[in-house]
Amino acid sequence: MSENNNIFQTTIELINHLPHPFLLVNQNGEIVLWNTDAESKLGYSYKEMNGFPVPFADSSQITAYEELFHQLLNEPQTSFDSGYQNYLTKSKKRMLFKTYVRIIYFEDQPYLAMSLVLSDSSTTDSSFEEELSYLYAGLKDSYMTLFLDSEGLITAANSSFLKLSKWTPKRVLGKTFWQMFPQTTEGTKIANKIWESLKNNRSWQGEVEKVTKDGQSYWVSLSAIPIPKNHAGRASYLLLEKDVTEKKVLQKQLEKIAYIDQETGLMNRYRLEQIVNDMIEDAQHFTFVFLSIDKFYSLKEIYDEKAEAVLVMEFTSRMKMYFQDSVMARISVNEFVVLTPLGEWFIQGFLAYLKQHPIYLDNTSTPLTISGGITKFPEDQNTFSNLFKASNTVIQKVQSEGGDNITSLSKDDHQNLSTRSVIEKRLLVALNQKDLHVLYQPQRDLDSDGIKTVEALVRWEDQEIGMVPPDILIPIAEETGLINQIGRFILEKACEQAVEWSNQGHNIRVSINTSIREFRDKNMAEAIRKVLQSTGCPAHLLQIEITEKFALEAEAESSIVKQMKQLQAEGVKFSLDDFGTGYASFRYMQLLPLEEFKIDKSFISSVTYQEKTQALVKGMIQFGKSLQMRVVAEGVETEEQEFFLREAGCDAVQGYYISRPTSPIDIENLL
Repeated sequence: MSENNNIFQTTIELINHLPHPFLLVNQNGEIVLWNTDAESKLGYSYKEMNGFPVPFADSSQITAYEELFHQLLNEPQTSFDSGYQNYLTKSKKRMLFKTYVRIIYFEDQPYLAMSLVLSDSSTTDSSFEEELSYLYAGLKDSYMTLFLDSEGLITAANSSFLKLSKWTPKRVLGKTFWQMFPQTTEGTKIANKIWESLKNNRSWQGEVEKVTKDGQSYWVSLSAIPIPKNHAGRASYLLLEKDVTEKKVLQKQLEKIAYIDQETGLMNRYRLEQIVNDMIEDAQHFTFVFLSIDKFYSLKEIYDEKAEAVLVMEFTSRMKMYFQDSVMARISVNEFVVLTPLGEWFIQGFLAYLKQHPIYLDNTSTPLTISGGITKFPEDQNTFSNLFKASNTVIQKVQSEGGDNITSLSKDDHQNLSTRSVIEKRLLVALNQKDLHVLYQPQRDLDSDGIKTVEALVRWEDQEIGMVPPDILIPIAEETGLINQIGRFILEKACEQAVEWSNQGHNIRVSINTSIREFRDKNMAEAIRKVLQSTGCPAHLLQIEITEKFALEAEAESSIVKQMKQLQAEGVKFSLDDFGTGYASFRYMQLLPLEEFKIDKSFISSVTYQEKTQALVKGMIQFGKSLQMRVVAEGVETEEQEFFLREAGCDAVQGYYISRPTSPIDIENLL
C-alpha cells in the first residue's frame, strides 16, 4: 500500500510505539497487524502471527470474538471493554490481559482493533480512546492535519497545514471543510463525496485539488478518517494530507506532451477520444465534424517542408477563427476533428470561409479544398469509435466524388453502417460458436493436369444476416482485430485437411491467406509451428499467401522477414497474391522468401482479346521464370484463357473454369 494513498504503512510504524500489545483482526478472524509490544510480551513475531487467529488460551473465545465483530459492525462508533482474557504465549504460558476492542476502517474495509493491557499494569484503566489519541498524535507529525467537528467546521490544524494553505490559526478555526476546496462545481462535488463517506463512518483516500487562503491551487494526497465518538457522543473527523503539487504539475506537463499536437497546439486523437467519451457520459448533444485537406500529398510535392508547415498552421488558424469555442483536434497530418453544437448549415459555411480567406504560399494563393463528414450524437452514432468510422465513411464518399464538400450521413450510409455494426457483433458470435467454415479452390497444374495445391477460403453464413461475402468479412475482421482469430481458425482447418488428404494418399498442399497485422505478432512463426505440430501436418504441405501491400510493408520490418525465412527453412512455402495490382516495387522479391506469384484475375479476364494484356501476361510469366518462381494465374473462367496460359508457359491456373470454392469431398472427386 502506498503512503500517498492510505495511512496503513504509517499506522504500522506508529502502533509499534504504543505501550501495550495492539493488533488488528480482519473479518476472517486473521491477524493483519501485530505490534512490537505484542511480540515482546506474547513471544510471537509479526511474521508468525500474520494471517493466523488470535492466540487465545481458550478456543471458545475465538467464536465469541467473531460474534462481537458482527455486533460492532452494526454499532461502529462503540468502544467495547471485553474484560480480562487469557492469551497463550509462544512458550505455552497463559497471560491475563484486559482487552479493549472496536471497529476501525482502512480503505473501506472493517477491522477489529484490539488493545491489550496487563492485569497488573498500573495503566490498566487507560482507555482505548487514549491509545488512539496517541496514534493520531503520531500521524500529525507525519502529515498536514485538520480536525473537523460533526458539522464539518475546522476545530484544529497543525503548522504544516497552515504553512502550505497560508491560513493563520485564528482565521482557519470555524471555517468549513468545503472552503478548503476550489469553489467550482467539480470542487464542491469531490468535497461532498468525501463528507458523505465520513458521515457514513467510512474513510476516504485519493488525490484532490485544494486552494490556499488567497485562492491558489495545490494538490494533496488525502486520507479522511472518522474518529470514535467521545464520552459526550460527539463525532469528529481527521484529515491527513501530503503535498503532491509538484507531482501533479509534472503529470500535467507530461499529459500536455502526450495529448497535444506539438505543431498546431490542438489536442491529438487520444485526448479527443477522452473528451468525446466524457461528453457522451454526460449525455451532451454535439456534432462530430471530420475534416480532411484534399490532395494534401500532392500539395506537399509542390512545396517544401517549411511551406507545408505554414499550410497546416494557416489552415488551423482559420479553423480556430471559424469554429470559435468549439473543441478541435488534429488526428493525422491532414485530418482534423471539430466537436461543436453548431448546425449543419454553419459547418458547411466553412468551405466559403476558406475561399474568402485563401492561404498564401510563396506569395501565391493555394487552391485548398477540404472534404468533411458530419455525424451527430446521439442521433447518428453513440460511441467514439462509431462516430469516427461514420464520419470517415462520409469523407471517403465525398473524396471519391471529387472532394470540396462537407456533408452528413445519407440514408444509405446509415443503412450500410447499421449493417456493418450488426456484422461486427455477429462475427463475435460466429467465432464463439464456430459458425465459420472453410472451402477449398483447386489449382490445376498445367504440366501434369493434376491438382497439387488448393486455396483455403473462409466462408460465413449467419443465421440472422445470411451469407457474408469475403470482401466484406475480411476488411471488417482486420479493422476489429478479429482477423487473427479467423486466421488461426483457417490455419487449423487447412492443416487438419492436408493431413486427412495425406492419409488418403493425396499429397496436396493447402494455401492460406494471411495479413501484415498477423505477422506483426512476433510469435506468429511459433504459433504456426504449434498448429503444424498439434495437427501433425508436415510443413511442406502448408503454403502462405501474402499481398503486395504486405510485401512492401514487410520490407521495413526485419522481424517479419525473419519469421518468414524461419518458416521457409522448415518447409513452409510463400506465394505472392494479386501480382501486378499493388505497388511498383520489386525490392521485396529480393528480400522475401517468395517461391511463387499469382497473376491477378483482372489481367486474365481480357487476356484472350487484348494484345497489350497478352504481352503483359507473357512478360509476367517470363519474369517469374527468370527468378525461378512458380507462376499461377487466377480468375480463369474459360477454356480459351487456360489454353493461352498453357501456351505462354504458365505453371498453374485457378478459377471457376477449374472449380468454384468447394467442400473437401468435392475436391476428392476432382482428384
